[in-house]
Amino acid sequence: MPKTVADVMTRDPLTVSPKTSITEVIQALAERKISGLPVVDETGKLVGVISETDLMWQESGVTPPAYIMILDSVIFLENPTRYQKDLHKALGQTAGEVMTRDPTTITADQPLPNAARVMHDRNVRRLPVLDEAGHVVGILTRGDIVRAMAAEQA
Repeated sequence: MPKTVADVMTRDPLTVSPKTSITEVIQALAERKISGLPVVDETGKLVGVISETDLMWQESGVTPPAYIMILDSVIFLENPTRYQKDLHKALGQTAGEVMTRDPTTITADQPLPNAARVMHDRNVRRLPVLDEAGHVVGILTRGDIVRAMAAEQA
């Protein structure tokens, strides 16, 4: 019988609220040597994920989109909406301001190969594992999948 997400996920992962300060998030990631955290509301439902990638904007800053001027009109060569989103992440002070909303998720009963396919196809490093009510019950990382593969070969 193939392994399921429940067999290899990390149960009851550390979570943060949207009001958690960026400083606290950075400390939690560094102390636990992890790369991301689920963000949950006051009822425990998932509202986003905050990762190292989201936090990079804090250090690297944001470059305005390229544009040209023609007859006193500004024509953006890139989507200015993306710039506004990136700027918001660079200036954000809480997990809710910086997090990635609507993250890809999975349920604990899914076969592990399905989870691996989802992670590969969507290029995500972690999948919050949700119960029927949308509460976080675990987290599955690429490392969890690789460790499960190694255990099968041993």
